[in-house]
Amino acid sequence: MPIRNVKFNVKRLLATSKVKYSEEELVVALKRNERAAFEFLYDHYSGALFNIICKTLRDEERAADVLQESFLKIWKNIASYNPEKGRLFTWILNIARNGAIDAARVEGRKPVMDDIENRSVQNEPDVSEELNTTSSEIKSIVNMLRPERKILIDMAYFQGYTHEEISEELQIPLGTVKSRIRTALQELKQYFAV
Repeated sequence: MPIRNVKFNVKRLLATSKVKYSEEELVVALKRNERAAFEFLYDHYSGALFNIICKTLRDEERAADVLQESFLKIWKNIASYNPEKGRLFTWILNIARNGAIDAARVEGRKPVMDDIENRSVQNEPDVSEELNTTSSEIKSIVNMLRPERKILIDMAYFQGYTHEEISEELQIPLGTVKSRIRTALQELKQYFAV
């Protein structure tokens, strides 16, 4: 199906899909460009992605635009997704996060950083029960990390900071930032292993 025929809007969030997919089935259906699979993806992941984008941009209208751009990019690039390199949610999360970072930079500012002690990712209230990985579950798993790793994952993946910006903000060496993030991701991988 041509990308120009696919429209995304807030009403899609309220739709309930009767089709259910495992992650593997969803990836196969997405790669076949099945509209129902893409609608399922949007219905189940847009709330979490919107919260992450909005947290980075602090502008709901711009966040909605970035969310739509992210889903278009996901649709166009789904063939490049490789399940051996990570879960589908991680892949789409990175697309959305990078889109939010790019949007913040286009506006000539760096992504927003809240008070380090008072940050939380909000969970979209209408995310359906069949979604295995919700933003609140991810946040609770991240919260189990050691504090020096947790803050780095939060800044990099929930707030959209680059490694260099984290190094500058926290005044720790760039190599330390990278190694702590790598170690934290290895720990998190245990929880998300299929």
